[in-house]
Amino acid sequence: MKTLTLLRHAKSGWDDAVPRDFDRPLNPKGRRAAQVIGRFLKTQGAAFDHVLASPALRVVETLVEVEYGYGRALAPAWDKRVYLASAATLLDLIRELPEAAGTALVVGHNPGLEDLVLDLVADGGDLRDAVEAKYPTAAVAVMTWDGGWADLRSGAATLEAFTRPRDLDATLGPDED
Repeated sequence: MKTLTLLRHAKSGWDDAVPRDFDRPLNPKGRRAAQVIGRFLKTQGAAFDHVLASPALRVVETLVEVEYGYGRALAPAWDKRVYLASAATLLDLIRELPEAAGTALVVGHNPGLEDLVLDLVADGGDLRDAVEAKYPTAAVAVMTWDGGWADLRSGAATLEAFTRPRDLDATLGPDED
């Protein structure tokens, strides 16, 4: 059985004047949310044999903050193909993961992450419905299936958990207008 955890980058700052989307940093709320998610992963006993991540600044900074909360380094493999990847591209990358890895963490962007969960998990269930409603920043989805990475197919995975920062700290919910 394989376990795949998908983490969307934390909330980034749109107010920062950066020339490229790739270079957008996290905002303070995003930094806090990433630390909360890191602590959550630690309390859940999450461990990862392989970490694959987009090299976009907001993902790099998310992982720095997650590591702070998690209490140890995650040593990601940075891959530009994860940056704004579609679900199909993400699936191709996951199928390339080393078979020796039983658990993997992929850190990237929406809508690719959300679309991937919706493709891999069969219709039905409250958790899948929550993902379909919104896969917010710094949210974590955990899926399992029988077989190897190359065996992953549409509808083959079970969504074991979907955790949003606001589930752990109400102050990390959507901003009020």
